[in-house]
Amino acid sequence: MNINQIKKQALSELEKIQDLLELEMFRVKYLGRKDGELTAILRSLKDLPIGKRKKIGEEANKFRQELIEMFEQKKKKISAQGESRLAGQTTKLDITAPGVKLPHGHLHPITNVLKQVEEIFGSMGFEIVEGPDIETEYYNFDALNIPDEHPARDAWNTFWLKSDKLLLRTHTSPMQARYMEKKNPPLRIIVPGRVFRYEATDDSHSHTFYQIEGLMVDKDISVANFRAVIEEFFKRFFKQDIIIRLRPSYFPFTEPSFEVDVKGGPPTGEAGKFKDWLEIMGAGMVHPNVLKAVGYVPGEWQGFAFGMGLERLAMIKYGIDDIRLFYSGDLRFLKQF
Repeated sequence: MNINQIKKQALSELEKIQDLLELEMFRVKYLGRKDGELTAILRSLKDLPIGKRKKIGEEANKFRQELIEMFEQKKKKISAQGESRLAGQTTKLDITAPGVKLPHGHLHPITNVLKQVEEIFGSMGFEIVEGPDIETEYYNFDALNIPDEHPARDAWNTFWLKSDKLLLRTHTSPMQARYMEKKNPPLRIIVPGRVFRYEATDDSHSHTFYQIEGLMVDKDISVANFRAVIEEFFKRFFKQDIIIRLRPSYFPFTEPSFEVDVKGGPPTGEAGKFKDWLEIMGAGMVHPNVLKAVGYVPGEWQGFAFGMGLERLAMIKYGIDDIRLFYSGDLRFLKQF
């Protein structure tokens, strides 16, 4: 393309431009230092005979200066038109006016409860650890003394994945085995996280919910240690005196196993929550087979483990009667917290 063709095309395009963005693209196309069309002609002069080089060079430089001037004039014209439109608006922008304060969000009640649980156990020396939502069959069952033929597997209503031996974890207990494999005792941890079970959803059950797993292992850990720890937790969490009782139960990964019930004593904070016994968690002493699976020697080490639902704690603390409210996204519910 020669100078005359570029000139004709550039002037035609410049006349049609209506905004500054298009104008900047025009400048780059014709005057850009790297790929501009006029710049390319000037760079090619060195390959021309000296006679043509002089003639074309003069024409290109002259048009380049003209185009720069026209570009600046067009820029001023578009800017002035924009200012004129703003001046004609009935509603003007007052840059000195204070900003509008937007409503602040807040933490979800599940998050609030989780932070409280972590703070209380953290003050008692428990480390907070997390594990994967997608778990292996070995850690979810086998390492916890639930072999393939064990009838207890049916109680977990597992979501199995297409990949062999993978599943959505049914509890956070797999982190017992994962953590003990890598760490030497003594140890104390809690494991909060989401768990998944293939079961019907109603006012007290959900296919997805949060669980808190706890584990403490040392030389001389006993049920009395568990009772002291968990009673202190409930007193601080519910902010009132709490009485607990242990009822015999069965879990494959603990022996002996027990359910934990709570009942309110004289109120010191949030009163009147536990007039009757209320089942709230499962627990027990870590089964010797679980200790063997991670390389610990039963008899040398022993400990307790427990598990409880985070939603259940929140429902009791805040007087919520339907677990589905937590996941409804209903702001009328969430704004209460």
